[in-house]
Amino acid sequence: MSQGFNYQLFEEAPIVGILRNYSLEEIKFITPLFEAAGLTTLEITMNSTEAIEEIDYLVKHFPRLNIGAGTVCNMHHLNAAFDAGASFIVSPILDLELIKESVSRGMAVFPGAFSPTEIYQAWQAGATAVKIFPATMFGPQYVKEIKAPLSEIKLLPTGGVSSKNIQDYFKAGAFGVGMGSSLFNKGHLKNRNEAGLLQGFEEILSLIESVRP
Repeated sequence: MSQGFNYQLFEEAPIVGILRNYSLEEIKFITPLFEAAGLTTLEITMNSTEAIEEIDYLVKHFPRLNIGAGTVCNMHHLNAAFDAGASFIVSPILDLELIKESVSRGMAVFPGAFSPTEIYQAWQAGATAVKIFPATMFGPQYVKEIKAPLSEIKLLPTGGVSSKNIQDYFKAGAFGVGMGSSLFNKGHLKNRNEAGLLQGFEEILSLIESVRP
């Protein structure tokens, strides 16, 4: 059963850290550092080999973090994630029924969309924020263009977000971002370099804080 999504924590550190095909051992190494840096929201993708086990572990051992499931594309994924305790779901696609069912269960939901019509439909269906995916295609300028006529919609660009462009996304009006491999340095992880990984997390957060009101 989900413990509920902490919206205040997410807004303080508006990054969804995306973990795809990381072992449970790696996640046990990453997560304490992630939390220590002030980051709050982790997504385990459902196409990871140990997804349910990892979500269950994180929910039980890190109750102050928002733990959710990514790459949720059907009701089977949603049910499994909910039963494991996920407080939110992220999807690469727009499925209105998934959005509505997530809302009915009290889960935050970040559905994928790209065109203005899809983005508006996702928001009207109850999306917490709309995942602009793949954001790589047009970058921060696309977020700015969408926010001009659809200013009330919260956008979560995902795909290609890094330290080089994260400030531009927030300047363009992003509510938050999704980050995968660019957030979790492979070298630091391989070498179990706690200081390096922690510093990377802190630097990303400081980049956001320097451009937010």
